[in-house]
Amino acid sequence: MAAPGENMTINGERLWDSLMDMAKIGPGIAGGNNRQTLTDEDAQGRAVFQTWCVAAGMTMGVDQMGNMFARREGTDPDAAPVYMGSHLDTQPTGGKYDGVLGVLGGLEVIRTLNDLKIKTRHPIVVVNWTNEEGTRFAPAMLASGVFAGRHTQDWAYDRVDAQGKRFGDELERIGWKGSEPVGHRPMKAFFELHIEQGPILEAEGKQIGVVTHGQGLRWIECTITGTESHTGSTPMAMRRNAGRGLALITELVHEIAMKTQPGAVGAIGHIDVYPNSRNIIPGKVVCTVDFRSHVLDKLNAMVAELMARAPAICADIGVTFAAQIVGQFDPPAFDVGCVNAIRGAAERLGYSHMDIVSGAGHDACWINDVAPTAMVMCPCVGGLSHNEAEEISAQWAAAGANVLFHAVVETAEIVE
Repeated sequence: MAAPGENMTINGERLWDSLMDMAKIGPGIAGGNNRQTLTDEDAQGRAVFQTWCVAAGMTMGVDQMGNMFARREGTDPDAAPVYMGSHLDTQPTGGKYDGVLGVLGGLEVIRTLNDLKIKTRHPIVVVNWTNEEGTRFAPAMLASGVFAGRHTQDWAYDRVDAQGKRFGDELERIGWKGSEPVGHRPMKAFFELHIEQGPILEAEGKQIGVVTHGQGLRWIECTITGTESHTGSTPMAMRRNAGRGLALITELVHEIAMKTQPGAVGAIGHIDVYPNSRNIIPGKVVCTVDFRSHVLDKLNAMVAELMARAPAICADIGVTFAAQIVGQFDPPAFDVGCVNAIRGAAERLGYSHMDIVSGAGHDACWINDVAPTAMVMCPCVGGLSHNEAEEISAQWAAAGANVLFHAVVETAEIVE
């Protein structure tokens, strides 16, 4: 298939302006964003994105999980569309670029095609996946997971947030529950542009990361149960301190991940302590362990060791340990053809690049189950993400979007 000429590039200034405009919706308290899924702010961001897509001549479809699909027609209406995109929802203290760059970078590809009056044989669709972050409704990548058949729609609707609100109810409340059945879309390929969310590209001085694999993930919700009692009057030897159990399990998780090097990580992220009072010894702790590796055997071994050792460690101090896996996916290997399209685009455009494994989970990891998929990454300053101080440069954003443009347009086939 014909590749775009190296002189065909996106409008980096327009992309950056769109990123800054979206960042005004659901601002954080320290320069980032709080646009959590299915909030009023999420609804506002979706509406703005839809307005921009319509202005670019696209038609919008919305499915029953709230996934948004903005379509630019091709010359062959029967040809399977080429998809690109990511997500607009953020962490509670999220940055301006995580996910958003992939969605608005996709929009910029369409705008550039319009500017250059380029036609493609295959339609091109820009997608905004619902609830990628998983911070309000676990697990992450929820709606793309339903699309790919990893979860049932009813199960997804029944997910609840910390206030007990159902995903399905909140989707209806904000007005973004579509009528389209989920997953019934032909797809020639899917490309996702994303910031790296790690320090490797910046440290290596590379402009582009060609993502060959993603890490598999296991989220293990652990409950450590002791006895609530007075911090001042309970003798030290008679305490059943769930907080101490948390400390020991935290150290165990770190130990397991360190002994599984290289290519493995682990930490406890989410922690709830009960009753969380200054003068009460914690009677219960609920926490979530996050293990990741792009090597399946290592991932499973870390989980097995935690499950084998944690109960005895807790029993030694008089508390109990129970655990269940609440989120998981195996390490995906992305499509060789799509990966080559990204690598070829970077080379054609003269960008420095390297192969990389994605440390974070992405919607592309699920879509890889149902369509040829690959990802392109750009650096972020200090590798910092899921933080309001997350930062990239306009040049990095433009480079990533240019590679996305070339890979997508080559796959969609230019019509002369």
